[in-house]
Amino acid sequence: MSSTEPRPPLPPFDEQSARQKVQMAETAWNSRDPERVAGAYSEDSQWRNRDQFVNGREEIVAFLQGKWDRELDYALRKDLWAFSGNRIAVRFQYEFHDAAGQWFRAYGNENWEFDDLGYMSRREASINDVAIDPSERRLFGPRDEGDTTSFALR
Repeated sequence: MSSTEPRPPLPPFDEQSARQKVQMAETAWNSRDPERVAGAYSEDSQWRNRDQFVNGREEIVAFLQGKWDRELDYALRKDLWAFSGNRIAVRFQYEFHDAAGQWFRAYGNENWEFDDLGYMSRREASINDVAIDPSERRLFGPRDEGDTTSFALR
């Protein structure tokens, strides 16, 4: 999909369309397909991800390829936090393990801004990782269809 074709739902967002955008993002990220994920962002999208700054789809794809080469068996949950006009805020958690087998849970918040065609033009993410024991895992693959439960903050 090119950045000239609308990517619904379009701003301004209401609660239903904001929740749909959040679920679409969660589903795409759980695919661990960098090209699919990057397709949701404008050609000139700007990111701040932790301490990294990423600009444009090409850099987004490279960033995500590296991420999922390091973060194995990645599983993500996103929840709508707030929305207004063309902006959405989410909180999220994801789990992964590294090459040595150590599991982690990442906690974070994202602020998203969309262009008029529904592509994310700006993403700012603050994320903290916590090492966990495998027995503490609670995310096992993508969310089941119809599961709208929120996650616990522990």
